[in-house]
Amino acid sequence: MQINEATVRKIAHLARIKVTDEEAKSLENELSSILEWVEQLNEVDTNDVEPMTSAVETSMMMREDVVTDGGYAGRVTKNAPLSEDNFFVVPKVVE
Repeated sequence: MQINEATVRKIAHLARIKVTDEEAKSLENELSSILEWVEQLNEVDTNDVEPMTSAVETSMMMREDVVTDGGYAGRVTKNAPLSEDNFFVVPKVVE
């Protein structure tokens, strides 16, 4: 599929990207080659291939469903700009 300059400019406008005339010419070729590669993927027969989420067969590790406080309050607030008693201190926003 061949992309023309008008299509490149429309895509750039939709993506809110400023494109110069030189970049538009370059992007025509790049986008066209990307779409040609995607068209090649359509030639692959995937009818007998099962959908998968990983290349390696794994099972989900299960943990015990127990409610806790986490025990990490000190570590969580350690890098905060301002904290007190394991709470984040933030400016007042409501009067």
